[in-house]
Amino acid sequence: MAAVSWSRHKRNSKSNQIILFSLQTMTPFKLLSSFILLIVTVGYCFADGDHEMEEFLKREYSLTKPYQAVGSLSSSHWELMGDAMVTTEQVRLTPDMQSRQGAVWSRLPCHLNDWEMQVHFKIHGKGKKNLNGDGLAIWYTKERMQKGPVFGNEDNFTGLGLFVDTYPNEEKQLEAQKKRYTPSTQRVFPFVLAMVGNGTISYDHERDGRPTELGGCNAMVRNLKHDTFLFIRYVRRRLTVMIDIDGQHEWRDCLDLPGVRLPKGFYFGATAITGDLSVGRTEEGMSGLAVFFTVLFSMLGCIFLVVVGLLLYGHWNESRRKRFY
Repeated sequence: MAAVSWSRHKRNSKSNQIILFSLQTMTPFKLLSSFILLIVTVGYCFADGDHEMEEFLKREYSLTKPYQAVGSLSSSHWELMGDAMVTTEQVRLTPDMQSRQGAVWSRLPCHLNDWEMQVHFKIHGKGKKNLNGDGLAIWYTKERMQKGPVFGNEDNFTGLGLFVDTYPNEEKQLEAQKKRYTPSTQRVFPFVLAMVGNGTISYDHERDGRPTELGGCNAMVRNLKHDTFLFIRYVRRRLTVMIDIDGQHEWRDCLDLPGVRLPKGFYFGATAITGDLSVGRTEEGMSGLAVFFTVLFSMLGCIFLVVVGLLLYGHWNESRRKRFY
């Protein structure tokens, strides 16, 4: 795992190179709670030799309030998938229920050499501290609108995936085997990590993506009352990721890597998936306790009807015999 510095930078909320793409991702896992992805902002940057870059917004790659017609019209630049839903305030990727996944994808490929993105998101849910779901992901990939196991997207993708992983799969396996991480390799979850795929590399869920990660940082982002942000910049083949999760309006470095090659013509997207352990309500069906009492009272009702029927039959039979005397 690449080394990560933890210096802080004041976040400039007025920077005009950022487009807000507000996606509220609510993801329900027994693990994850709910995702509220609120803002992805993409900006076009270009440079003239060694001169300072000029920056401006590209609205066709932006998703902002009030999200009118998102996913409902062919003229919309963004498309919803799975359990995602949109309101005037948010794009909710998943509800707080188990085994759900949702996504929002740009319909337009990005043909910019350099870009940056700000994601305003929230992760909420009723799951317990150690049951915080699978996670959410921000994508810049060749493929789009494909369901799969990698935080709601397909495996063996081509392009960049930035994951907010909320469940320590490897740690739980080691605990089951009565083993422990060494201090140098143990992570604190939720954990943010980046991966670049070439179409043949698989994401290793069992090891929480360790074999293919470019770098990452921990980010305690569940059930916070203040806003949380991710910042992703790709300029001159340098990938930079920063986070603002402490409510101080300051960016904290997460990873900074040169030599990352991302082709033009890929799509931006965000996906989320909840695990099988979600403690949220289920939309359909009943709990085990409700089923038990339903069956119990049904059986008692049937027994009562049988007893009443037998009593009525006995009374009728007795009256019938008396008429013959």
